[in-house]
Amino acid sequence: MIQETRHSIEEILSRQPLFRGLNADELKSLARHTREYRVHKHEILFNKGDMPQGIHVVIMGQVKLFIPSTQGWEKVIHMEGPGSTFGEAVAFLDKPYPVSAQATQETIVLLIGKEALSQAIETNPVLCRKMLASLCVRLHELLTDIEACTSRTSLQRVTCFLSQQAPGDQKRYEVALGTSKQTLAAQLNLAPETLSRMLSQLSQAGLIEVHGRTITVLDVDKLRRYSALG
Repeated sequence: MIQETRHSIEEILSRQPLFRGLNADELKSLARHTREYRVHKHEILFNKGDMPQGIHVVIMGQVKLFIPSTQGWEKVIHMEGPGSTFGEAVAFLDKPYPVSAQATQETIVLLIGKEALSQAIETNPVLCRKMLASLCVRLHELLTDIEACTSRTSLQRVTCFLSQQAPGDQKRYEVALGTSKQTLAAQLNLAPETLSRMLSQLSQAGLIEVHGRTITVLDVDKLRRYSALG
């Protein structure tokens, strides 16, 4: 990782949803224990089993959290975009990372020292509530992922992912994949060829159009009804 020094850490922290409740002194204190890095595409931030030094905040780009295997496959746990934080639980528990983290594109991240973050939480109840809410959201997402892997068909996993990308009440919209279809397949717990087959089926049904990494949903209501039948 290459340290990035062109921006003010305090200013970057103040713009992140998690830290908007901090005053100037609290931001300054936290910034003293925060490092900013530019991470290249495919570069590993940390490996499963490494000990955490703090929590990460994605400023720009995308990070893949995944569980690797000795057989070469991987289970994608989550894709982290700008404003996302990760590593909170293990940082506070002082336990090794249960996953690996890899940049899927050119990415800028902050690494906030766990001791400084603990002090900020002790003195700021707003930050404490936000951190708790973040962990609850993560737990809910994990349970949803477990449900998807155990009770949904391959077609339902793909249509559920596409329908969740709907912006507001728009029926027709584009989904620009920020990562490869292979990574998306791993995130949905599908083989890459199964994902391709499901996308082809939806395309033949007149529900989507696929152009490289851009998928156009033609009618999200029809897509959801089709998913229910599958």
